[in-house]
Amino acid sequence: MERTKKKHSGTKKRAVKFCPKCGSTDIFFASGLPQLRSIWDCRKCGYRGALILEDGKLAAKLEEEYAKRTVQE
Repeated sequence: MERTKKKHSGTKKRAVKFCPKCGSTDIFFASGLPQLRSIWDCRKCGYRGALILEDGKLAAKLEEEYAKRTVQE
């Protein structure tokens, strides 16, 4: 009986991360203390927190709403 081995490419798909405040993809892990490993920073709006989005449709709506709010201010 011949066994077939599954081939794995070794690459892991990464989900795109979005800021929950403005919908930007310019978001990164906060640097500094090791306790901040689960804290995200957004370069566009200054958001800092643990919550992050991976839903592109929702992020697009947030980005649109954020643009409207910043124009009004």
